[in-house]
Amino acid sequence: MLYSPACDRNAAPILAVLRQWLPAGGAVLEVGSGSGQHGVAFTRQLAQLIWQPSERSEGVGPLQERIDAEGAEHAAPGSRLLPAMALDVLEAHAWPAGPYNAVFSANTAHIMGEPAVAAFFNGSAGVLAPGGLLLLYGPFCDNGVHTAESNAAFDAHLRSIDPAMGVRDSRDLIQLAKGKGLEPVADLPLPANNRVLIWRRQP
Repeated sequence: MLYSPACDRNAAPILAVLRQWLPAGGAVLEVGSGSGQHGVAFTRQLAQLIWQPSERSEGVGPLQERIDAEGAEHAAPGSRLLPAMALDVLEAHAWPAGPYNAVFSANTAHIMGEPAVAAFFNGSAGVLAPGGLLLLYGPFCDNGVHTAESNAAFDAHLRSIDPAMGVRDSRDLIQLAKGKGLEPVADLPLPANNRVLIWRRQP
């Protein structure tokens, strides 16, 4: 079964953010669910949560394997981890209709190319209900300045693999989101030099 040590490490601090920001009884679309560990962890801890995991088509099988094995086990009252859906952010027709109370994605922006990042914001804005939240977790820089040496090294490593990848600049993301009707509402520091950036869809 696909396993991510990073998901085990960051699940608790991300959960604390979700407890504070997600509405009770909300429906959440997770973009780039990977191993599915986050969806399992969060539906076990948050009541009345409907969590829709998604991954590119080649990743749906491994993702569904975890959902089948662990998705219904110890779920919080009223919470459901839905079957995995295929979603390539670049394919506009692949996005679900929504509306969702929130869109969540972890450690995806730095492995997407810039067109995919733009498509991610466009698609997220399209499926969010008015007032819905977009929560993006990962490492970010600010005006080209990295917040830690480890993030700078990580950025260089990513770009050596593929120049299209790299740690994204929060200011660029804010401008990109603004053009989609998403207003920045929070920038929360988390362990290991990561952050959660949060936007709210305007009515």
